[in-house]
Amino acid sequence: QVQVVESGGGLVQPGGSLRLSCSASGSVSRLNGMAWHRQVPGKQRELVGMVTYGGRVIYADSAKGRFIISRDNAKNTIYLQMGTLKPEDTAVYYCKAMVGTSTYWGQGTKVTVSS
Repeated sequence: QVQVVESGGGLVQPGGSLRLSCSASGSVSRLNGMAWHRQVPGKQRELVGMVTYGGRVIYADSAKGRFIISRDNAKNTIYLQMGTLKPEDTAVYYCKAMVGTSTYWGQGTKVTVSS
């Protein structure tokens, strides 16, 4: 079994920054990569970006230039550093761990960008 836990969400003003963390634990010996997604009520969950175990990082267009994903393989943890936040970045941010052929999701952490 794999547990995925996100943290770091909250309220931030437009133009501000926020860092989210996500850790995977349990049976993670075949961890292939981890990813961040986000979802707004009534809309589909969308990819923000992902990082492979080898370190390749892929960003969605909405995240390029403003968000940075980094990883700590020793801790099975990834981070999402978000900058120049906009109200449209308001969403629940979910972390996903890809282990072997299985996918595990965290419970999500809410980010609200508002003045």
